[in-house]
Amino acid sequence: MTTTFSLRGPALLFCPGDRPDRFAKAVAAADTVILDLEDAVGPDRKSAARDAVVDALSGLDPAAVLVRINAPGTPCYDDDVRALAAHPEVAVMVPMAARAADVEALAPHPVVALCETARGVLAAADIAAVPGVTHLAMGGVDLRNDLNLGEGDLPTLPIRSHLVICSRAAGIAAPIDSVFPRFTDDEALRAEATFARSTGFFGKSAIHPRQLPVLHEVFSPTEHELAWARQVVAAFDTAGGAAVALPDGEMVDLPVADRARRLLDLAADT
Repeated sequence: MTTTFSLRGPALLFCPGDRPDRFAKAVAAADTVILDLEDAVGPDRKSAARDAVVDALSGLDPAAVLVRINAPGTPCYDDDVRALAAHPEVAVMVPMAARAADVEALAPHPVVALCETARGVLAAADIAAVPGVTHLAMGGVDLRNDLNLGEGDLPTLPIRSHLVICSRAAGIAAPIDSVFPRFTDDEALRAEATFARSTGFFGKSAIHPRQLPVLHEVFSPTEHELAWARQVVAAFDTAGGAAVALPDGEMVDLPVADRARRLLDLAADT
């Protein structure tokens, strides 16, 4: 039986698995901390990182962390999976997910599947449909390399839309956006995060704590959006679920009311 898992908010923070001195501080700063056994850890530190993460998991809230293991097919993958078997309640982030089998093997862990290659994007619908998968995530840096994409947001638009559609069709939460590597450039981070949210993404990963306030700002509903949502829900409920016009002439029916309720739910979660 797969353990349930949901992100506590839209701002996720990567933390190297071989830096246990940073774990508690990261958990206090971010909605969810990604304890990383993959890219943030050098080849000669993989075993030490694995031991440090497993030792720390007993003292961490499983709702506050997930563990990014090494990719399927790599030398450390099996060791990572065996080490985490004692903590089935802990969510696992799978890099380079390229087929449903890559995530099926991780039950009963909840799974966040990173789509980082053309194969992964094409298999996203099958991956999202696997029981236990809670989110798809876009691995932007690897995807750009794999597909030889140019800079900017536009080249990633078809991929983002595809991951959103696959997630919605599978009935799972909206996807997570990839990290923005220039952690001192707040305006560029804000622009990329705003684009990701506009395409339907739930949140975004960060590589530095200073990026977290921008992510909360972008992915949290604005006061204007919340005022609109409250007005819509109140008018729709007063009309008994029938279509109704707002004072500014906007027509409200069930899909509009559902969108308003999702905004209010998102504000409560964040």
